[in-house]
Amino acid sequence: MPAPRSPRSSRRPQGGRPSGRPADPARAAALEVLRVVRTEDAYTNLVLPAVIARARLDPRDAGLATELAAGTIRRQGTYDAILAGCIDRPLRKVELAVRDVLRLGCHQLLAMRVPAHAAISSSVDLARAEVGQGAAGFVNAVLRKVSQRDLDAWVTEVAPDPAGSRDDRMDHLAIKHSHPRWVVDLLDLAAPGDDLDALLAADNVAPRVTLVARPGRAAVAELPGSPTPYSPFGVVLDGGDPARVPAVAEGRAGVQDEGSQLVAIALAAAPLEGRDERWVDLCAGPGGKAALLAALAAERGAGVLAVEQHLHRAALVRRAVTGPDGTTPGVTGVVTADGTRPPIAAGTADRVLVDAPCTGLGALRRRPEARWRRSPDDLLTLVLLQRRLLSSALDLVRPGGVVLYATCSPVRAETAEVVGATVTSRDDVVLQDVRPLLPGVSGADGPLEGTAQLWPHRHGTDAMFLALLRRGNA
Repeated sequence: MPAPRSPRSSRRPQGGRPSGRPADPARAAALEVLRVVRTEDAYTNLVLPAVIARARLDPRDAGLATELAAGTIRRQGTYDAILAGCIDRPLRKVELAVRDVLRLGCHQLLAMRVPAHAAISSSVDLARAEVGQGAAGFVNAVLRKVSQRDLDAWVTEVAPDPAGSRDDRMDHLAIKHSHPRWVVDLLDLAAPGDDLDALLAADNVAPRVTLVARPGRAAVAELPGSPTPYSPFGVVLDGGDPARVPAVAEGRAGVQDEGSQLVAIALAAAPLEGRDERWVDLCAGPGGKAALLAALAAERGAGVLAVEQHLHRAALVRRAVTGPDGTTPGVTGVVTADGTRPPIAAGTADRVLVDAPCTGLGALRRRPEARWRRSPDDLLTLVLLQRRLLSSALDLVRPGGVVLYATCSPVRAETAEVVGATVTSRDDVVLQDVRPLLPGVSGADGPLEGTAQLWPHRHGTDAMFLALLRRGNA
């Protein structure tokens, strides 16, 4: 079967919408999400609720739109490799809107239980309604060719042989698991042993919704679902909209990955001698860790100062730490400031959290678009910022106080190298073992002795890295 030719022009003709069957509302909503994420650098999980509400989708169609949009973005790299093998010209020359329709069609054909005829016909309707008649015929021809093989057969067809050279194996994994090759290389250096294939596969599994009961404000028993295995405050939601859970709607509980909960728990649990009153969250937005820290601090009579550089994220922090009565127990303030130059006197904090900005390659399950949005050039800029933030935190903490450095990335340049360089360059810092602060968590040894690395394929969490540093006397 010859490869279908891309239409000369697939733009919608003037004079109104093209004739034909209307596009399925759930698929049209998913296409809109792909367009907004692509053109506005938006986040899938933030765009979806607004698009679903605007389209007035019922719960069943809302679930379909969510799986279509998020699943398609996760597997975009795999689908593009397959589509490139089905078209007579470079995929980059196919109109972007048509590409989005083709990717949605691929996801239905190769990763969902949608009959081939339904996946193809609904994609054709979508292309006709949203782009034009020329695009509809092109989409029909391409997806018919895609439907001739299943996903495994297509990967075998378009990806290099994994039994070949290392480059062949890395390229195979990049296509099979839909990750940019540079990301695969970095994760290969970070993943323990032979875990790379399992880690990449886990990045493509939609995470379960995890809730946190903020101690002193909500009880775990109030939340519907199953207790998390490691955090004493977490619950895995059985299903439904978390915003409809009363404790969440009232701000007494929140949506928070278990790995993120463990970061706050570890900082609060670190042994400390002497005063324990002033805690600082140096990169507090969007506020999940700050809210849990504040709840833990309030139980001890301590207070958290939340520092966030960006105004809109500082507003999210204020919302997260404010209770249903408008008070902010456990919070001494939310300030908009640069964490590398915080408006706090040096040597006055007892505990400091540095949840550093990073590549986010440990949260690709929840932020599927991040893998396509980041580039290798981002890494150096982020590492330099991470080193400045960690140094700033160590200057803030008093002798005997502790700093917990965390990233939602397992990349060694952002984890072991940042911490190792900092410890080496300062005579007043000691790296302490953070693993005893994570009871019950096994298989989480970090790249430096005493550090911890969580993994989605081992622990069901984001790939959070944790290091505990204690300030001594120079």
